[in-house]
Amino acid sequence: MSALLSGAPGRADAAGPRLPVLDVVVPVHNEETDLEPCLRRLHAHLTELPYPFRITVAENASTDATVEVAARVAAELPGIDVLVLPEPGRGRALRTAWLRSQAPVLVYMDVDLSTDLAALLPLVAPLISGHSDLAIGTRLSRSSRVVRGLKREVISRSYNLLLRRTLATSLSDAQCGFKAIRGDVARRLLPLVEDTGWFFDTELLVLAERAGLRIHEVPVDWVDDPDSRVDIVSTARADLAGIARMLRALTTGRLPVAELRAQIGRQPLPDPVPGVPAGLLTQLVRFAVVGVLSTLAYLAIFVLLRGTVGAQPANLAALLLTALANTATNRRLTFGIRGSAGAVRAQFQGLVVFGLGLALTSGALWGLHAVTTPSRTAEVALLLGANAVATLLRFVLFRGWVFRPRTPSTTTDGLPAVLEMETARC
Repeated sequence: MSALLSGAPGRADAAGPRLPVLDVVVPVHNEETDLEPCLRRLHAHLTELPYPFRITVAENASTDATVEVAARVAAELPGIDVLVLPEPGRGRALRTAWLRSQAPVLVYMDVDLSTDLAALLPLVAPLISGHSDLAIGTRLSRSSRVVRGLKREVISRSYNLLLRRTLATSLSDAQCGFKAIRGDVARRLLPLVEDTGWFFDTELLVLAERAGLRIHEVPVDWVDDPDSRVDIVSTARADLAGIARMLRALTTGRLPVAELRAQIGRQPLPDPVPGVPAGLLTQLVRFAVVGVLSTLAYLAIFVLLRGTVGAQPANLAALLLTALANTATNRRLTFGIRGSAGAVRAQFQGLVVFGLGLALTSGALWGLHAVTTPSRTAEVALLLGANAVATLLRFVLFRGWVFRPRTPSTTTDGLPAVLEMETARC
C-alpha cells in the first residue's frame, strides 16, 4: 500500500495552481543526505522553465530519514509530492509513480543529479511538441562531456555493446539516469515491463523501439558520483538475466510487439512524391551495396566450385548460399526489419525469389552451352548480365512482397492535443 503526501503543482499563478505538464520522478532509497540539495536545485531549475511541473519523490522502503526529509522539503516548496512505497526497487518505484500520474510528460532522473540540468529542456521539448515518444540522455555521444573513471566507462560501453548485439537495439546509452516518456505511451508500455530494478530502463526502451516508437537522444554533460552505492556485480547479473528473459519473450512471441506497432507505433510516411514510395532511394542504395557484395561472393564461390563440379551445380550452390545471406542482410539493413518475428517466412519467400534468379541464370548458362563451348570468361560475363537482371527482379519482389509492411495504418492522439487540453483546463 502506498501513501501520497501532496503539494500544489509548481508555477502557480493568480488564477490558482496549474495542472503539471511535467512530472519529474526522483526514485530514492536511503538518500537522506543527498535528497534535500537535489530537490532544491531541481525545483529552482524547473521554476525557470515555461511549463508547470510537479516533482514526485518516489521513496521505496528507506530505513533512514529519507521520508522525513522529503516531507519537510515538500511542505516548504510548492509542487513536490512524496510517494511512499513499502518495497524497494527503482523500476517498481518508477512504474508506480508514472502510472498514477496524469501529466502529459513523465521524467525520471537520479537523485545525485549527475546529469547537468541544462539538458532537461532539450529532453522534454520533443515530447511536448509531439515529435518524439521517448527521450533519453546519452553519455556516449561524441558531443557529450563525461567525467568518470575508466572502470565505469568500460562497463557502460561494454553493456551497451552487448545490448546492440543481443537485443538488436540502436540506442547508444540505455542506462543513463535521465529519461522522459509521453504519458499516453507510458500507460501502454509499462504494464508489459516486468523488471523492478535497474534493468527497468533497458526493458522499457527495447520494447518501445520494437513497437516502432521514436526515441530522441540528447547528449548530456555528466559527472560521475563517487559515492554511488550501485552494486556493479549484482546489477550486471540481473541485467544479463533480463536480457535472456527478453530474448525468450521476443523469440516466443510472448511480448505483443506487432500489436503495439500497429496500435501506437509510427507508421510509414505517405508517398512524398507521387509514384515514388518513401525511402525508395535509400533502399536502392543499400540494396545495391548488398547486391554488389553478394555478387562478388557468388562469383567467388562459383569459380571455386567450378573446378571440382560442373557449371550448373556450382551455380546452384553459389546462388543458394548467397541468397540466404542476401535475404537476411537486406531484411536488416535495407528494409529495417529487426527481431526474429517473420524471419522464417522471409527466408522462405526469399528462396522463391532465389528460384526465379536460378531460373534466369541457369537458363542463360543452358542457352550459352547449347550454341557453343564457352570459355570460363564467357561464362562469368554471361552470369554477370543474368545476375544484374535477377538483382533488379529481387529488389522489386523484396520491396513489394517479401518485406512489404503488413500492419494497417493507424493514428494515435498526439501530445499537442493533450497539452492543448491541459492548457484549456488551467
